[in-house]
Amino acid sequence: MIRLLLLLLLCALPARAENVVAGLSNDNIGITAAFNGSSILIYGAVQRDAPLPPGKLGIVVTLEGPSQEVTIRRKSREFGIWVNTEKVRVAAAPSYYAVSSSAPLAEILDPAVDVQQRISIPLAMRAFAGPLEVEDARPFTEALLRIREREGFYSEHVGAVTIVDSTLFRADFDLPANLIEGDYKTRIFLLRDGQLVDHYQAAISVRRVGLERWLYMLSRQHAAVYGVLSLALAVFAGWAAAEAFRRLRA
Repeated sequence: MIRLLLLLLLCALPARAENVVAGLSNDNIGITAAFNGSSILIYGAVQRDAPLPPGKLGIVVTLEGPSQEVTIRRKSREFGIWVNTEKVRVAAAPSYYAVSSSAPLAEILDPAVDVQQRISIPLAMRAFAGPLEVEDARPFTEALLRIREREGFYSEHVGAVTIVDSTLFRADFDLPANLIEGDYKTRIFLLRDGQLVDHYQAAISVRRVGLERWLYMLSRQHAAVYGVLSLALAVFAGWAAAEAFRRLRA
């Protein structure tokens, strides 16, 4: 079925030397109380109007979550107490970022293209917010990368893009359960000898649905009402537990 859809797309598009057509298995993810993660299949094909060109073919697929400003702090021991002494603020760091490639990035991606398109994980973070308060910011950004890689928010998967007959390709992404709400962006880069030939971009909407959505919006738009309801629910739960315990002892 997927191959048939790709063939229809290839026929519909205007001819070019080499370009990407692609699709997603799911472009809308709903977060509920039972949500424990999701899988996204990104599939596509390379359209050509000429014989296979020379050069090493490479495909890189990225999936990026909403960006947020992040403050990275360093703790130091002062007078026997651990306190925050230095900090670096990153203007925009993706909440989630995964890179899948057909081969190691060093083999298929020219560094200049990486800098221009911000493909690899270290370059996914945007400029710093405000003037730097430290001489060298690299230890701070490297610490943030290590933390998010350990938590599963940043990941790189070499060889995870499967290419069939230098034309069809696919990449699978496993999204964690603790996704934040927002618009996620997937990008596909078609490379020849490290140079960018074509790219494709699509959006994936991640939203809370049902009761979870109502509670989330209530907490953001009517914080006081949400606080009162939360307090009332806690009081009721405490009373119900005490009453149940009293009856069991009776």
